[in-house]
Amino acid sequence: MKAYVFPGQGAQFSGMGKDLYESNPIAKELFEKANEILGFSITDIMFEGSEEDLKQTKVTQPAIFLHSVILAKTSKNFKPDMVAGHSLGEFSALVANGTLAFEDGLRLVYQRALAMQEACEINPSGMAAILGLEDAKVEEICAAIHGEIVVAANYNCPGQLVISGSNKGIEIACEKMKEAGAKRALPLPVGGAFHSPLMEPAREKLQAAIENTTFNEPSCFVYQNVSTMGVSDVAEIKKNLIAQLTAPVKWTQSVQQMVADGATEFVECGPGKVLQGLVKKIHKESEVSSI
Repeated sequence: MKAYVFPGQGAQFSGMGKDLYESNPIAKELFEKANEILGFSITDIMFEGSEEDLKQTKVTQPAIFLHSVILAKTSKNFKPDMVAGHSLGEFSALVANGTLAFEDGLRLVYQRALAMQEACEINPSGMAAILGLEDAKVEEICAAIHGEIVVAANYNCPGQLVISGSNKGIEIACEKMKEAGAKRALPLPVGGAFHSPLMEPAREKLQAAIENTTFNEPSCFVYQNVSTMGVSDVAEIKKNLIAQLTAPVKWTQSVQQMVADGATEFVECGPGKVLQGLVKKIHKESEVSSI
């Protein structure tokens, strides 16, 4: 069975989507429609912008979403047996399996990006990658830090976990992780504490937007970050999507579940090859490729 997986924030690069725009009339039409919906020329930033321009959350999220979704929509023989996305990528996955219309998916992603940017400005906060420690040990260290918010946020693959929280909380946690034997404890260049309780103001805004958006019956299961199980019930998809902003991304567990449910081939759809690498570390027998 073939699983299509969609990347999240961090996969962006200058020039992304340009070949697609220039070589495919359907892609061009969708990119132009996106410029119209967003009210600014995101294609200019994607094709010509600097790394700095692309790093702003309000640009990064719609840019990665557009690149991923338009690749899927213009790909021959795109027939997923199951889909999943890493954080932001879950929205791309939901357009790919027909749960969300392209326009609605883009609007939600943009609203999510603005709400997250705003939440970051309220609480200066961040994230750090912890390499070479057991998940349980990372969780234990986070739980023992009092007076600051710091939690396990992204379970990327065995031995690679990202933590999220207040700047002070991250600083303390990184020290303690190194003392406990982590190979690396590395603050990440992100705008804030994604997938932590500090995203609560953004979650409330996104909830209102999701509840006002039409969701359709999906063409195949989506394996969601929050539950890690294959979901096709629209009410449950919405509930998990709302919870996702303040809950951890259980990528390792989602891939393991997809394999258990019969996935033998994982196709990454979007910029970069990060997810292919993670899938191989989670289950080395799986075939991986990208569109």
